[in-house]
Amino acid sequence: MRPTPIPPQPGQESVWDYPRPPRLEPVHKRIQIVFNEVTIVDTVKAMRVLETSHPPTYYIPPDDIGQHYLIPSNRSTFCEWKGQGSYYSVKVGEKIAVDVAWYYSSPTPNFQAIENYVAFYAAPMDACYVDGEKVIPQPGQFYGGWITSDVVGPFKGETGSWGW
Repeated sequence: MRPTPIPPQPGQESVWDYPRPPRLEPVHKRIQIVFNEVTIVDTVKAMRVLETSHPPTYYIPPDDIGQHYLIPSNRSTFCEWKGQGSYYSVKVGEKIAVDVAWYYSSPTPNFQAIENYVAFYAAPMDACYVDGEKVIPQPGQFYGGWITSDVVGPFKGETGSWGW
């Protein structure tokens, strides 16, 4: 059963207006990620994936990531829309977060633009920002969306959302 969407106010988007299958689009907002008090990502060239009931997932171009902080992982997953995903752990100093970033080295044709771009789970990071606003991680340990004040739900991953 579909939940009742929260009506968006001016300047907001409802995740219930996002498409399924998901859409990929460029983001010109500044995206920053801080881990162990170090800014490991700073870009204005991100892409975002928009999918019904999910807050946006941001994909960062490899050139705008401190690559020396990424450790390849053996973990992999499969997305019906994007294909086979691979993971990174993040290490800054002595602090490490395991399997907290993912990418697609051979994405499906509709997602070629994010080949090797990297998405990060917000919760394990010190902070993730979209144009200076600290994001809230999407509920549920599986999902990688970032919630900001310009996006309204309810969001997949919240209690009771498995039936959506």
